Amino acid sequence: MLDINSQVKEIKGITLDDIPEAVFASEQPLILKGAARHWPLVEAGMQSAAHACDYLRTLYTGNPVIACYGDPEINGRVFYNDTFDGFNYRASKIDLNPVLDKLLSHADDSESPTMYVGSTEVTRFLPGFKEAHSIDLEGHQALTSIWIGNQSRIAAHFDFPHNIAVSAVGRRRFTLFPPDQIHNLYVGPMDFAPGGQDISLVDFAAPDLQKYPKFADAIEAAQIAELDAGDALYLPSMWWHHVEALDPVNMLVTHWWRDSPGFMGRPNNALLLAILSIRSLPKAQRKAWQQLFNHYIFEHDEVGPEHFPTEKHERLELPLQESTARKIRAELIEKLKR
Repeated sequence: MLDINSQVKEIKGITLDDIPEAVFASEQPLILKGAARHWPLVEAGMQSAAHACDYLRTLYTGNPVIACYGDPEINGRVFYNDTFDGFNYRASKIDLNPVLDKLLSHADDSESPTMYVGSTEVTRFLPGFKEAHSIDLEGHQALTSIWIGNQSRIAAHFDFPHNIAVSAVGRRRFTLFPPDQIHNLYVGPMDFAPGGQDISLVDFAAPDLQKYPKFADAIEAAQIAELDAGDALYLPSMWWHHVEALDPVNMLVTHWWRDSPGFMGRPNNALLLAILSIRSLPKAQRKAWQQLFNHYIFEHDEVGPEHFPTEKHERLELPLQESTARKIRAELIEKLKR
């Protein structure tokens, strides 16, 4: 375990169906201690892991889930293989029931294979789950997913949406880094990663500071969130998080939502376009484009377009209107054909 002194702040005495507005306004992660203790899945897991599995079976539709299996030698670390041309686990579509059976059968093993069912949307696979596990997200439409497995270690990565992650069964440890620590996390390939999201290459169980010396600075900025069953973590957009499942059977429920409407698109699309058109330019030109991005995108709060008529603000209007977004998207599609 990394030697990290900073602990994520805890808030006690609230439930997920009455989350204070201050939580959603926070730019720092927060632990909502015991906020999901009343959830049916949490209560089932408090009886036993088998009870929790049986509860899921009552909801399961039979649709195959994507399950990952790694040999005991990977010690729970979901990662690349040694040559970076594949991963250290095998993935397949399978009925959830034998996955749950296998998790329970290995629960007492000292050296268990790694078993992991990643983001599985509950509405499709576990209808009725959302209704039985209420959460008040101030009107935001969230994507609710469940993650099931044994002792796994998921490499540090970021997500664009905000997240309230509930440790429903078993304990979890999140190691969190603010967005500005990307320079110290030694991020791997963008186009080929477990789960499809860029990850840190540092092994948090045994960090090699000779190979990754700047990771020492990341540790200084890190925060730890230790979650018991029934605890929730509010994770702001873009925070890097390394996730460890600590018990033989663990279930995590995530709720992802974004502040902006879907018609605005994913910011990652803009990043890919910038890689396509800007990253290979000479440094002086990149610096010039950096100033344009600062002016129009990153610092527009300080420098607005008030010096010309409002009716001409169309692309610079805040918030961006859907009709304008559609025009911009159509223009981009046409230009990318050339």
